[in-house]
Amino acid sequence: MTNREDEITQWFASQAEALPQVLIGIGDDMAQAAVGGDASVLVTTDMLLDGTHFDLAEAGAEAVGYKAMAASLSDCAAMASVPLCAFAAAALPRGFGAEGLKQIYLGLRRAGRMFDCALAGGDITSWQGAGRLAICVTMLSRPAEHCAPVRRNGARAGDVICVTGELGGAIAGRHLSFVPRVHEALEITRLARVNAMMDISDGLSTDLNRICVQSGVGARVEAAALPLSEAAGLSADPIVAALNDGEDFELLFTLAREEYEKLMRGWTGTTRITRVGEIIEGAGMTLVLPDGGMRALEPGGYDHL
Repeated sequence: MTNREDEITQWFASQAEALPQVLIGIGDDMAQAAVGGDASVLVTTDMLLDGTHFDLAEAGAEAVGYKAMAASLSDCAAMASVPLCAFAAAALPRGFGAEGLKQIYLGLRRAGRMFDCALAGGDITSWQGAGRLAICVTMLSRPAEHCAPVRRNGARAGDVICVTGELGGAIAGRHLSFVPRVHEALEITRLARVNAMMDISDGLSTDLNRICVQSGVGARVEAAALPLSEAAGLSADPIVAALNDGEDFELLFTLAREEYEKLMRGWTGTTRITRVGEIIEGAGMTLVLPDGGMRALEPGGYDHL
């Protein structure tokens, strides 16, 4: 099963021309283009909207700038690539002013400095009539020296499903302050061979389904194993929050059982890694409930369409 956003993305991919310079096209967290010889660059672009991804009046312009850059840096983490630089474009509401733009810039810079990723340029425009702030960041990265970019389509039956950090309840504030898992992704892929990976932006249930569909496999998730954030734990249904809330910006990845064991023996990072299920043959996802019962797990995260 796919959501409407995934259906149109699949249609876009089916219409795309197969060109030799496009090494990875539509459907992953970043595209990859050859730039001559063995060199290549990865590119992603993300647009954030006031009223959808943030509340400008509540968050403030600096926090908005931080989130915009951090969301694109999270795409670099999703493919275990190394950030290079970014470009930002903003559509400003009437009367936004230079001081607000300075605050956005400072937020962008704050996020980029964590990974030596400079803001190298961009564009500014403004609404003539009514309009709310929109900010779009385009990010460039390079492949890591120790591994190729990790895609979504490599999960295999028998793989362990893992996530970093905690899930659910990000709207309580974490969606504005998360730290992209760039360092974690690079260290995980140094320690073990990862078959598939992405970041959790639309909710675990939706993003895991994307890995399953692209890899031609199914999944079984253990509800009792889900690492709940404090905010998720306080919600009406913590398991549903962990599965569907989205904007966690944690890593979701699969790897063979022996590679998982190797990873956990070598992992010394402070970020928690949790095994939450396994990849199975066939199609579809199943949720194993704490009482041992099972039910179908449908993609229930955010759908932009």
